[in-house]
Amino acid sequence: QVQLVESGGGLVQPGGSLRLSCAASGNFGSVNAMGWYRQAPGQERELVALIKGGTTTYAESVNYRFDISRDITKKTVALQMNSLKYEDTAVYYCYMEFLRVVNVEGATVKKSFWGQGTLVTVSS
Repeated sequence: QVQLVESGGGLVQPGGSLRLSCAASGNFGSVNAMGWYRQAPGQERELVALIKGGTTTYAESVNYRFDISRDITKKTVALQMNSLKYEDTAVYYCYMEFLRVVNVEGATVKKSFWGQGTLVTVSS
């Protein structure tokens, strides 16, 4: 199995920056996707940024302010957050999706893992 550990959350003023990091331990095959989601109080969890199949997707609300990066070999993913706004306040969750080959024909199973979440608070 895989465990994801996040770090880097905290309190920041509007306009400031934070960098979130996430590292995976354990193994479940090859990395298929890496990303970040967030959940604000009273709201559903939403996608922030995701790298999958060579394609990077950002939520419109964070585009051009946040930057996701990854190291597949080290199984790490980071989120650089710039020009933070009050509405960026949320618990941020690291997400990784793995594929495992289960037979000689190449059939695979997919499994997703989540971090425990790290709180980002944007406040003056």
